[in-house]
Amino acid sequence: MHIIFLNPQGNFDQKDSHLTEHADFGGQLVYVKEISKALVEQFPDLKVDIVTRRFKGDGWSSEFEKEISYYPGISRRLRIVRIPCGNDSFLRKELLWQHIPEWTDNIIRFYRNQLPDYATAHYGDGGYAAVLLKKKTGISFTFTGHSLGAQKLDKLYKKEPDFDKLDEWYHFSKRIQAERLSLQHADTIITSTDMERYKQYSHPLYRGAVDVEENGKFAVIPPGVNIHLFNQIVDEEDKALFRRIEKEGVETQKPSIILSSRLDDKKNHISAVRAYAESKELQQKASLGIFIRGMKNPYEEVENLPAKERIILQSIIDEINRHHLRDKVFFLDLASQKELAGAYKYFALKHSVFVLTAFYEPFGLAPIEAGACGLVPVTTKNGGPGDIFKNDMGILVDPADTEDIARGIAKAFGNYEEYADKVIRLVKGKYTWEKTAAGYYQVVSDALGSSYEEDFDLPELDTKELILRHLKSL
Repeated sequence: MHIIFLNPQGNFDQKDSHLTEHADFGGQLVYVKEISKALVEQFPDLKVDIVTRRFKGDGWSSEFEKEISYYPGISRRLRIVRIPCGNDSFLRKELLWQHIPEWTDNIIRFYRNQLPDYATAHYGDGGYAAVLLKKKTGISFTFTGHSLGAQKLDKLYKKEPDFDKLDEWYHFSKRIQAERLSLQHADTIITSTDMERYKQYSHPLYRGAVDVEENGKFAVIPPGVNIHLFNQIVDEEDKALFRRIEKEGVETQKPSIILSSRLDDKKNHISAVRAYAESKELQQKASLGIFIRGMKNPYEEVENLPAKERIILQSIIDEINRHHLRDKVFFLDLASQKELAGAYKYFALKHSVFVLTAFYEPFGLAPIEAGACGLVPVTTKNGGPGDIFKNDMGILVDPADTEDIARGIAKAFGNYEEYADKVIRLVKGKYTWEKTAAGYYQVVSDALGSSYEEDFDLPELDTKELILRHLKSL
């Protein structure tokens, strides 16, 4: 069996050398990569291609220019296949919509008479490519949305109630139509939690394209943790990182409160920083650590960031300065997933707490990665974490309430051993990539025996009128 993972804006490379450096290089890359690896390791009858977009230049790794490459140490039954479209430059995901038909045609041209058996589509643009591929070749697909445009639109519209302005940058008219088509024509919609299924996909803008109550249309398959990387085993590389952390003058005499998500508005770093700044109890108990990539001294280098990230980091720095917290806050530059895991292990040994106060988190992989290393997660109650850490398996907080965030962190410190043990057992029992891959394999195997969908019409990628009617109802 030959499966392809369609992820046009994933920009995969063998060493994850640019992971987290761009908003398009986030969790879905880890998700697709780890499932693909686990699939070929568990199922010897399987060939898997991660199909993404090929580009070159602009300072990116030369690896993105290669048509085919492989992950070191992984079976060559897993390939990264890079298919060009548009020009040679890197394009952020919002600019890819007009090029997806060309990208799909080039995929068909690449495989010629050896088309894959099945596709799994990721994010709205991967879903749209899968719809086009199905219409032209009959290849069926599953759809994993990761995050949906409707929720993002609602949030942004509250800040900027000029839809034309939002649409010019984010192309919501195209994205939401692409998502509607993906939902309508996918054999199965894969979600990470029941909450994602019933809350995200029931949004009014997807009405008529999918029914969240339809039996057999959805499969809940949680993502996993790379337990070979995120664990409590300290190796020589970890020890070298430990020495570096201590050499850089990080406070090591007391625990830390760790923030490590990328600089993105929706991650809501500022609420966690304010919770710390407003709590003398937390300041006495712990230091505040902010993990950030590619910056040795954020106080001096903040101006080098792109505008949106600069605004977020500057607001954090302003809060630190306003409350005179520089001696209680540290930034740590981590260059890879291996270093991230090592840092988690180091601070877990100090009985530290991981904090994620995102306004909404579709799943919440970062908290369980941190938890697998021994940290106690304090996470937003909105979205996936509310499902993962229900029944007091972790500590959930209101991301809009700094007092609630501070209470949650204090609770974590006060019951550290109990929650650290709970999270580690939770990860090992439920959240591994091997279990995720097995779920995908079962869904795909079942779908291959299902009936074929007849030819269908495709509307233009334009839902502006539908969106405007929705926005008027808010």
